[in-house]
Amino acid sequence: MKKITLLLFLLAFLSVDLKAQKIRANVYAMYEFDDSFESYYTDYIYYQGKIKGGLQGGIGLEYMLRPNKGLEIMYLHQSTTAPTYFNEYGYGAENYEAFDLNIDYIMLAGSSYIRNATGKLEGFGGLMMGMAIVGLENPSSGENASATKFAWGFRLGGNIWLNDRIGIKLQGDLLSIVQGAGGGLYFGTGGAGAGISTYSTMYQFGLGGGLTFKIGPSAPKPAPAPAATPAPVQEPVKQ
Repeated sequence: MKKITLLLFLLAFLSVDLKAQKIRANVYAMYEFDDSFESYYTDYIYYQGKIKGGLQGGIGLEYMLRPNKGLEIMYLHQSTTAPTYFNEYGYGAENYEAFDLNIDYIMLAGSSYIRNATGKLEGFGGLMMGMAIVGLENPSSGENASATKFAWGFRLGGNIWLNDRIGIKLQGDLLSIVQGAGGGLYFGTGGAGAGISTYSTMYQFGLGGGLTFKIGPSAPKPAPAPAATPAPVQEPVKQ
């Protein structure tokens, strides 16, 4: 509930100024690819596994600071699984579990834009920083836990404007969850904990896009230049 309240507050803050289409609403649909992870406390106490790829959806609200600079607050969500091999006690047989994993990102993203002469094609790129709320559940035991980690990323892409209001967004991104900030996630029979605190970072590369909408009144079009008044024709003076 706290993350939803924080997101709504930031969206409301950014939406104060709706003049001249300075606000853009973005809808995202990305495919995030697999990423492997591992953490070894000793040679006998460890976990290693994979975050399975899947659909990541989200929304964002972007404020155009300047015509070529934007600042966006965005929320992204992915539900997936994490097949994991582990030994949490250092003895006995290796264990396996396909954990249920939910990742919620709340990110602040800065973007720089370049446009073609007509303004219909728009390239962008920039960095993202924020936090990832990771929820892990053990389907065998029903136990679960969550952790909040620092997250960062970057993206490159382009917008294809269909008209003055609606555009198609295409982009690729890389998102990283830094588990070393505050300890590592512990994948074990109890779900998640702080038993193993070695440094391990998750990376996810994604491809996809979405839609972008300009909100607010359109910028006024420049008035046409007044037609030139022809100079009066002077008749020749008769002698």
